[in-house]
Amino acid sequence: MAFEDRWGGLALPPAPFYESDPHVLGADVPEASPVGGWWFPAGDDRFSMAYGFMIGPDGEFENDGYRWAPLHAGIEGWVESLALAHHARRWAGTVTRITGEAVESLDLEGYEPVPEVRGMTDAWWRGEDSLVALYRGVAVGMNAPACGEAHVHGGLDEWGLHGG
Repeated sequence: MAFEDRWGGLALPPAPFYESDPHVLGADVPEASPVGGWWFPAGDDRFSMAYGFMIGPDGEFENDGYRWAPLHAGIEGWVESLALAHHARRWAGTVTRITGEAVESLDLEGYEPVPEVRGMTDAWWRGEDSLVALYRGVAVGMNAPACGEAHVHGGLDEWGLHGG
């Protein structure tokens, strides 16, 4: 009920990586979680896919494929990630897409995590003039390393808040 009171009915822009992310947030009937406790669907997906999005037993926003993949520690992280993605795509001078297993070898030395995203499987990192989005939920949830993806948004100021 707390989720529905706070987030129910919120329409979201499409995610830059996930094809079937929730269009409108809204709680549904809880289900027993395979990791213990309860989870429930995060809202109506844009269209049907082999995975869905759930709110986990501890409030995690997760991708539910063949196995559980918590993307963010809470719905706030998902919403922040969407906002950051749309902002970065608008203001970045360049966007480099890295796919597959190369995502895991991406060198993030000199970057710091963006704490508002509350990243778990997915995360955002801030560098001197760039933001890096790591999308690993499908790779983990579907046990398909080739499905990982990273977007490197370059040409931003030191905080990644304004276009260069």
